[in-house]
Amino acid sequence: MNSYFKNSVFSISFATSLSKVAGFIRQIFIAAAFGIGITYDAFNYAYIIPGFLLIVIGGINGPLHNAVVAVITPLDKQMGGVLFTKVSIKLTFLFFILGLIVFFNSDFIINLIGPNLSTNSKSLATYQLKILTPCIPLSAFIGLSFGALNSRNKFFISSVSPAFTSLITIIFISITWIINNQSKTSNYFFYTGLLASATLVGTLIQFSIQFWEIHKIGLLKFKTKGISVKHEEKRILKLIAPTSISSGLGQINVFIDMFFASSFQGAASGLAYGNFLVQAPLGVLSNALILPLLPKFSKFKSKKESRNLEKTLISGIEYCFLATFFLTGFFITFNNQIVQFVFQRGAFSFEAFFLVKNILIAYAVGIPFYLYRDLLVRTYYVIEKPKLPFQLSLAGIILNVFFDWFLLGAPINNVGNLLPYNFGVIGIILSSAIVNLIICIFLSLKFINYRINLPITILLKKIALISLACSIASTICYSISININRLDSNIWGLFILVFGFSGYSTIYFLITKLFGVNKLNLFLKK
Repeated sequence: MNSYFKNSVFSISFATSLSKVAGFIRQIFIAAAFGIGITYDAFNYAYIIPGFLLIVIGGINGPLHNAVVAVITPLDKQMGGVLFTKVSIKLTFLFFILGLIVFFNSDFIINLIGPNLSTNSKSLATYQLKILTPCIPLSAFIGLSFGALNSRNKFFISSVSPAFTSLITIIFISITWIINNQSKTSNYFFYTGLLASATLVGTLIQFSIQFWEIHKIGLLKFKTKGISVKHEEKRILKLIAPTSISSGLGQINVFIDMFFASSFQGAASGLAYGNFLVQAPLGVLSNALILPLLPKFSKFKSKKESRNLEKTLISGIEYCFLATFFLTGFFITFNNQIVQFVFQRGAFSFEAFFLVKNILIAYAVGIPFYLYRDLLVRTYYVIEKPKLPFQLSLAGIILNVFFDWFLLGAPINNVGNLLPYNFGVIGIILSSAIVNLIICIFLSLKFINYRINLPITILLKKIALISLACSIASTICYSISININRLDSNIWGLFILVFGFSGYSTIYFLITKLFGVNKLNLFLKK
């Protein structure tokens, strides 16, 4: 048990940290090399489909990973190997066909996703998408091997392997800078296809390492020796299908946002940078706040202890808003310093800085509704009532189209805007926040149908007080940071971030304690 604990907890934590650090450095290099230029803009459109298959469908905790873990874990090496090999061959072939379709229709796909991109941007995006298409069949094996490795307690490789793409990107950009310093001649492939080529090479390395590890643990069995695994194959496919559909629904909203964002130059790059800054802490909060609650919900559900489930859910909601409003206030207060410190160097111009800092503020506004929706949806799935979240996901797609269109001034082809405003890329982000808020309201109110009574009035009062505490702490810290920042932003930027975070945390903690909406105890009781 001790060795298992060390292998799982330490390996996952260490490897995930390495992967996150590599991803962070990768974004810094990309920002310095490309800023919000058309090359990175085009890459973000080209990467939508390959990225969805690599990260969402074939990523850790994706449908392929979870299905393999659930089915292969209890099987012996021989049967598990035969099952894994058969499923890998079939799905890789299926994804290979999909890759061919994407390759030969790349121009159509880019026109569909980004109809308002410039001719040059469309050309670059099409070119990069063709480079990226081999990632599609590779994503099938990568996703399945994540599950196979974890089913045999091999956590380190699966957790660290996503870092290879980041490392290769960093190396490619570094080599480009070296060549650029030595020669004034430019290489079309090296610059316009750099990010796509680095992603493909990184994916190939990831595939090769995982293939070798799967071979080492004996899960590659090309000789079946009369072993039948048809039933287990069906089980895996049945587990993959519904979660892939749900993930696909979420991706449709990405397509919609990118469709509308194609009207604004640099929007895709700005969205990528802003989303990167927000998703990292959101992922930590999701794991810290939501994951520990799910086993409790499942236990209370099985024992029919609805009252305990209610209490735990209410407590989870309170902590969810306490944490997310803290994050919202921090991003809004220190948006200048965050974007400057992380991105502003090299090709990342003042124009890019101004765009990304406004995008970060817009994303920050929607953070509470994003995580609250995540909590509610997972709760519905744990209590085995997935129908309503699925229906609301479908409705959310329609609402997202409407609010994107509405906040952009209701544009009509050959007519112009019907409304006298256009919030641009900020409107696209706020649209998602509004949709998440509406879905959260419906999910919260409908709990009553499943004998879960949420004290809506009391929760709204607490949320209002948490929001007020966030506003007070943010206003105080912003006023102080503005005065300090006048001295010299380059020297004091990091200082403001470090000490500003400490000051903001302290003020927020004390005010929420004063308002009686903070149950956290920072000091150990004797």
